[in-house]
Amino acid sequence: MKIELKKVKAPEIDAPVQTVLSDETMLQRRQKIANKMKDAGLDYLVVYGDLEHGSNFEYLTGFLTRFEESLLVLSEEGDHLIAGNENLNKAVISRLPVKPHHYSPFSLPMQPDVGNDLRDIFSAIGMKGKKIGVAGWKSLRQGFDLPHFIMEELCQLNGMLTNCTGFFIDAENGVRVTNNANEIVHYEYGASLASKAILETMDHVSLGMKEKQLAEHLNLEGQRNSVVTICAAGKRFEKANLYPSEKTLKLGDTLSLTVGYKGGLQSRAAYVANDENDLAEDVRDYLEVLAIPYFKAIVTWLEHIRIGMKGRELYNLIETVLPKETYHWHLNPGHLCADEEWLSSNIYDGSEQPFQSGMILQFDIIPSMKGYGGTSVEGGIVLADEKLRQEIALTYPDHYEKFEKRRKYMIETLGIQLSKEVLPMGNADAYYRPYLLSDKALAKTDD
Repeated sequence: MKIELKKVKAPEIDAPVQTVLSDETMLQRRQKIANKMKDAGLDYLVVYGDLEHGSNFEYLTGFLTRFEESLLVLSEEGDHLIAGNENLNKAVISRLPVKPHHYSPFSLPMQPDVGNDLRDIFSAIGMKGKKIGVAGWKSLRQGFDLPHFIMEELCQLNGMLTNCTGFFIDAENGVRVTNNANEIVHYEYGASLASKAILETMDHVSLGMKEKQLAEHLNLEGQRNSVVTICAAGKRFEKANLYPSEKTLKLGDTLSLTVGYKGGLQSRAAYVANDENDLAEDVRDYLEVLAIPYFKAIVTWLEHIRIGMKGRELYNLIETVLPKETYHWHLNPGHLCADEEWLSSNIYDGSEQPFQSGMILQFDIIPSMKGYGGTSVEGGIVLADEKLRQEIALTYPDHYEKFEKRRKYMIETLGIQLSKEVLPMGNADAYYRPYLLSDKALAKTDD
């Protein structure tokens, strides 16, 4: 595989279109969980939520509880929302019909406490002595990841407790790891928004600009970010600061840019430079030593991923073209996306979990070589079999046209030969300029 840095036409910038999840989709989601509960013989399923760890909760209700913890209690007899002072009123907007229960200790510190008891709420719902599943946000080998004060009350019910987070996020059987056509175009909005932001930001990179000024192009349309927005020049995390600062961009600086929304993220790590001559002498071979080998791995990932392929197969391919021992990556080379940036992953050493139609995936490989700046061109795709592609094309023709346009760009301009099953979630996918003051990008030129 030959990779060259050359002048290529940049991707067009999308006008992202927001699509609401349909009532039918929300009913399907609840039914999927009902089937899981029935198969496991559960009487109740308790789903935890807070602003950072609420995506399983949001999957069913359509919203996150701000400021507070919250619980969904699901059963055949009816579903319940347990919420604090500022979220109890969200019961009426929930996409899932719920009976509200007020538990003021879920509220912010020193707010009015009405003195209610969580154990009493559980008992009133009918949970005492029952078989109860508990879903947090991690599939732990043992135990539960909910706050202790909640687990303590669940344990007092004298029932059988089972960690059921895998119902949602297991990379092979979790209900959230595959998406229907409506869900795909819903999440495409965030992925498209991230692409628009990263393309505009790269085009605004200039010497003397403050990180904060540049970062203004990353956060768009008032949407909630799925990760901390990164705009960091030179040395990162100085004095524990994670956010864009007053630091100015200088010639030869490294620059990290990351923005994410529901459904997708875009990240770039490159140099503020026109070419290698603007770099310090000891890193002028950055392109050959790090950027090009990394881009080969990204191309390999995109060209080989297929429905039915096992996670270990893709992992082994990346290990072959970008050996971990040399390039020092350590996280999974790719993962599933949804409302959160990292749902779970089937791409790991020894994984027998297959790729499935409807999976939204992030190509996410993070190499590190001492002395060199980082390199990154993270983006996302969705795998879609012929049936799903036809459904998108018939139901959402404008979105399908965007998918096809992105595929054409990646194949004809960047030289990346995608399977028909691979639909790029954003226009910026795989567009990588290692020198951000130049309009040249890396592309595959032959085999």
